[in-house]
Amino acid sequence: MKLNLSASPHVRDRWTTSFIMHTVLLSLVPAAVIGVIVYGWHALFVILASILAAVGSEALFCLITKRPLSIGDGSAAVTGMLLALSLSPSTPVIYPILGSAFAILVVKCCFGGLGKNFINPALAGRCFLLISFGTAMSKFPALDGVTSATPLKVMTDAMAEGLRLDLDVTSMFLGTANGVIGSSIVALLIGGLVLWGLDIIHGEICFSVLGAFTLVMGLFGGRGFEPAYLAAQLCGGGVVMGAFFMATDYTTSPVSRLGQAVYGCLIGVLGALFRILGKVDYFSYSVIIANLFTPLIDMYIIPKPYAYRKSAIRAASGEKLPPLRQRIPKPVIALTLIALISGVALSGVYSMTRKTIEQHEEAAKAAAYVAVVPGAASFENVEAADAAIQALDGGVYGTEFGKAYINEAFAAKDADGNTVGYALSVTSGDGYDGNITLSLGLDPQGKVLGIAFTELNETPGMGMLAKEPAFVNQFLDKAVSQFVHNKGGVSGDNAIDAISGASTTSGAVVNAVNAGLDFFHSVMQGGN
Repeated sequence: MKLNLSASPHVRDRWTTSFIMHTVLLSLVPAAVIGVIVYGWHALFVILASILAAVGSEALFCLITKRPLSIGDGSAAVTGMLLALSLSPSTPVIYPILGSAFAILVVKCCFGGLGKNFINPALAGRCFLLISFGTAMSKFPALDGVTSATPLKVMTDAMAEGLRLDLDVTSMFLGTANGVIGSSIVALLIGGLVLWGLDIIHGEICFSVLGAFTLVMGLFGGRGFEPAYLAAQLCGGGVVMGAFFMATDYTTSPVSRLGQAVYGCLIGVLGALFRILGKVDYFSYSVIIANLFTPLIDMYIIPKPYAYRKSAIRAASGEKLPPLRQRIPKPVIALTLIALISGVALSGVYSMTRKTIEQHEEAAKAAAYVAVVPGAASFENVEAADAAIQALDGGVYGTEFGKAYINEAFAAKDADGNTVGYALSVTSGDGYDGNITLSLGLDPQGKVLGIAFTELNETPGMGMLAKEPAFVNQFLDKAVSQFVHNKGGVSGDNAIDAISGASTTSGAVVNAVNAGLDFFHSVMQGGN
């Protein structure tokens, strides 16, 4: 029988090295996916080449030195992924291959393998590429395919010249601005907080990095503690990736909590000073320099002996802390922060797409006006109509049209400037599944020329039949003061047959058309 002898204390943990490394790898996948979506397939080739080169280099080293194959622990794949995410999406594929080979063979394997490297291998590989291929590594393609500087480079250049420059922090936060492949701060934060919530990385390191960096940039960055400026600094460069994924490497970071906080502050201070004084982003070097100070920190900041902490002594004695002094579980804090970050990201997406959405809505509305007034070349405001709509102040129009709202009203002009009709945008809030907005076209005498829907979200196969010709054509070429919703037993030129099974929808449409007709006859008729 073989005995496994080891020195005390004997601690067992279900989280193996393989589990930790694969969890870290999964936490980086969101940033990688966003990078590929934003920058295209070449970014994916860079990621795959970097990971395969890292894993292949370690396998080759194990084969040559006749050591047990160690690629199953996932550490090489993590190194390759981190290196790839810190590179430009336009980087030639040969560069991540060379960088990964250098990181694994020189920095990791030649010093004894996993747990023996004295600096972070992925950062060492990146710095190797920066030194060896500086010009190529500094090229970042914009989303339109034109090579341009990153937002951080633009900002640091402006700082050097004393210029004030406001950047699109939302794009930087979401990862849609030009930058490295892993530039999505929201994805990196979510992945990092998951690791922190699972106790895989130490909060003393990552939060002290971010705190020290922000403090120094606020004090010496030239813009004070202006929130937008500090947010742009945090979102630019490798601050977040460095704080959560590079600086927290077990091998190259201190073991004590106080030592980890000092180590994190050192990284944050160096990163901020390099950015302010060096006019470029040297955050990678700040982490590597702090790696070299780790043995010194561990020498002078000695952790307390195992199970000697006051909390452990109180727990052993059965003492319970008051409710206000009890710690909130870390996973709860992490999930709360992730929810907040996700909310901010969704708000950012909306703010970025709002103008585009509004432009599309305006284009759809303009197309609808053209469709309902054939022969119109332009649409001009009618002073009386504008005054009446302004007086309504977004309120319901009239008392007999349900919840009807007049949005806009224009005079339709032909190419010679003659009035050929009128176009109105009317909304009814009485739809079965929400608002119904339509464009109504009338000739100068009030005859209905056309109806086009710009908002209709009714039940498919029932309420959505309101946009079909069988229903809409009932209104066309009729000059009446008001239509009647016919749900049975009504006849006449102004009768509109209800949609079977969707009378609520057809009634809302009739109310909207009637409101538009009434507004035309009482306000617009004869207007120019």
